[in-house]
Amino acid sequence: MHNIILLITDTFRYDNILQRSSAMPVRTPQLDRFAAEMAVEVHGFYTGSFPTIPHRTDIATGRIGWPHYGWQPIDLSSKNHIASILGRRGYATQLICDCPHLFPARFDRAFEAAYHIRGQEGDRPLLHLNDPIPEIVPQAKTRTSPIYRGRTLVDLHDWTNRRPRCETDLFPAKTAETAVRWLEENWKASPFFLWVDFFDPHEPWNPPDYLVRRYDPDYQGTPMQHPNYGPADAYTDAELRNLRAHYAAEAELVDRWLGRVLQKIDDLALWDNSVVVVTSDHGMSLGEHARTGKSNIHEKDHRYWPIYPEIGHVPFLIAAPGLPKGTGVATFGQAVDFLPTICELAEVKPEPPEPFQGRSMAEVLRNGRGTHREFAVSGCFAQSKDGRVPARCCTPFVVTSRWGYTPVGAN
Repeated sequence: MHNIILLITDTFRYDNILQRSSAMPVRTPQLDRFAAEMAVEVHGFYTGSFPTIPHRTDIATGRIGWPHYGWQPIDLSSKNHIASILGRRGYATQLICDCPHLFPARFDRAFEAAYHIRGQEGDRPLLHLNDPIPEIVPQAKTRTSPIYRGRTLVDLHDWTNRRPRCETDLFPAKTAETAVRWLEENWKASPFFLWVDFFDPHEPWNPPDYLVRRYDPDYQGTPMQHPNYGPADAYTDAELRNLRAHYAAEAELVDRWLGRVLQKIDDLALWDNSVVVVTSDHGMSLGEHARTGKSNIHEKDHRYWPIYPEIGHVPFLIAAPGLPKGTGVATFGQAVDFLPTICELAEVKPEPPEPFQGRSMAEVLRNGRGTHREFAVSGCFAQSKDGRVPARCCTPFVVTSRWGYTPVGAN
């Protein structure tokens, strides 16, 4: 059996890699190198159950969540849990995360050990109320819920984390260095399963200013560090460009520290006996379709928000013994396919409590061609009480090689 290393990010778009974005190409040299030299890329990988916790539940259980249940603790969703399935087969299992939602959703309970780096997105491990909470972004230009002491998430982030002074104070660095240390202290303990969960580039976006200026060197206004989850016309053209620049800089920062973990895998010569996956849960609208954010929570915006490709299309890069290197396969895959895929590639007989609903992608990955799925379906639990899709819902969205389909709208 082979080691399994999952590096998952949050809010990382497919078009970040290889500077695919035409609006603002993102520099991702570490992932570009991983894609070119080590990995197979599934070009049609889409989020399934949306957003954060539902997607990770699909990954961890191999079962489809969104039509039946939504954001809830994983043990209420399925009897399956990747860590317990692998643990029963003799794996050492470790979770390292700065995502603030995994522990409340009880993802940690099946792991042999779990480590949470706190302080992301409104998570307040300690108060320090002698320090005033600054207003960084006017409320008209950012998400306004939840509110804490009259301040928004973007205001709270730097206050909670004591205004980080340098790059190594930021979450991507903290999470990566924790993972690197774990690998150094456990690389001999094969087989192991390591889940490293980077919450960035989820907003708020507070990358070093020197990275932001690479993308928007001339901006002089208020830093746009958080989308409003509503109409893009709330921003001037300059502000919208600055919003994109903050996202791009945060994504570049995540790439840099993902590269630190990938380099340690190389240093420890783990490639020949490890399955390594880099992926994400969803992306983000940055002005496309006149929206910013990933879903509609704006009190004055009553539009239906489909899970457009800039939201649902995510990277999926995998390296494993027996797979070709530096290639891609043009087929669809989804989060429920992750667990059966890595079990086959790691030569694990999983014996899950509940049958997988996803299917292994191993054959198309080995061949570098073929069709795994002909389409992808993304959705969130609509909580419909009368059989109709709620007006503000974003579900479902069906993607084929040519079209995207939604249940509402003229087209």
